[in-house]
Amino acid sequence: MERLASFSSDPFDKPPCRGCSSYLTEPYVKCAECGPPPFLLCLQCFTRGFEYKKHQSDHTYEIMTSDFPVLDPNWTAQEEMSLLEAVMDCGFGNWQDVANQMCTKSKEECEKHYMKHFINNPLFASTLLNLKQAEEAQHSETAIPFHSADDPPRPTFDSLLSRDMAGYMPARADFVEEFDNYAEWDLRDIDFVEDDSDILHALKIAVVDIYHSRLKERQRRKKIIRDHGLINLRKFQILERRYPKEVQELYETMRRFARILGPVEHDKFIESHALEFELRREIKRLQEYRAAGITNFCSARTYDHLKKSRDEERLKRTMLSEVLQYIQDSSACQQWLSRQADIDSGLTPTVPVPSTTGRRSAPPLNLTGLPGTEKLNEKEKELCQMVRLVPGAYLEYKAALVNECNKQGGLRLAQARALIKIDVNKTRKIYDFLIREGYITKA
Repeated sequence: MERLASFSSDPFDKPPCRGCSSYLTEPYVKCAECGPPPFLLCLQCFTRGFEYKKHQSDHTYEIMTSDFPVLDPNWTAQEEMSLLEAVMDCGFGNWQDVANQMCTKSKEECEKHYMKHFINNPLFASTLLNLKQAEEAQHSETAIPFHSADDPPRPTFDSLLSRDMAGYMPARADFVEEFDNYAEWDLRDIDFVEDDSDILHALKIAVVDIYHSRLKERQRRKKIIRDHGLINLRKFQILERRYPKEVQELYETMRRFARILGPVEHDKFIESHALEFELRREIKRLQEYRAAGITNFCSARTYDHLKKSRDEERLKRTMLSEVLQYIQDSSACQQWLSRQADIDSGLTPTVPVPSTTGRRSAPPLNLTGLPGTEKLNEKEKELCQMVRLVPGAYLEYKAALVNECNKQGGLRLAQARALIKIDVNKTRKIYDFLIREGYITKA
């Protein structure tokens, strides 16, 4: 008699008896020659010699039971499995709930048995210690320390951080919407019955295999997200910004290959390029020292100090000359102050520097996001940028001038200026552009 573990402590989770269709209770009999699926009988049907199709009463059989000790003489295999299931359902430490779910052991017995055989077991402890030491030895020569996202934040539902985490639920290690979220729909109506033909049975097996491959892909993607720390997006971005700008551009370009290399190998690759960038910068600095005739680091420190002082003095003289130049013009002074504020904050100055000769030229108008931009061709976009005219207004002026030209058979510049009341220089540029492109003709 071979003794095996049962399916579950709940009798309704076991398959029914093939003879009387009643739910199986231990012990029961499994035919060793029929299957799959397994051919199971209760003891009553087995003693009557029940036969069905290929199954005969003289087939070899196995008695299925879990009424035998494994770790403790007072605990059966079924109770061991029930304890593990209860701890998984109720959580470690909730021994009263664990005992209530088991129904056969007290709170103290559950805690004592679990701590003795599953926590403080010397066999398990030595195995875990060896695994930990092997893992540390494997990563002892890595170039940088790497920590996966084992402690992602727990934002409130539908908050900004929750949306940044793509609906990740830390308590369940799942997403609100998984990759290939409806993969299970293909299996909801599949039922394996004994009367299926071979072709239909093979088709159902193929569908299950396809479902397994889709689950593997889902788990692979989640593993990449977890291993690379992509769940905590803000922390990931902070770590990315520690590199210089040139390395950040490489980081962005090589991110798509991270899933191939793995987290440690990918970080090694980025760190090696960051080190190369630092070495190149240091070599360039040493070459500058050599060109200046410096042969020792003591002189190099003096050189850097004097160079910094010269740069600061040159900047002060430039700023003073600009202030004296634009101090009489309040508008130019305001633009200069805005430009200096952008430079101090590390931004590219958006306010143009007034020229020393004639009238100051404004920067081209940025048409990004302005309504009507998609209706313009490239030449019209260039005109609107240089004239600093929003696309909607240009289209209205163009339609008015074209209609008036069609009515009059031609259009003069004076008529155009009387028709659209804007700056005369802008009107002249629009008028010349429309004539050049053939939208209107001169009268």
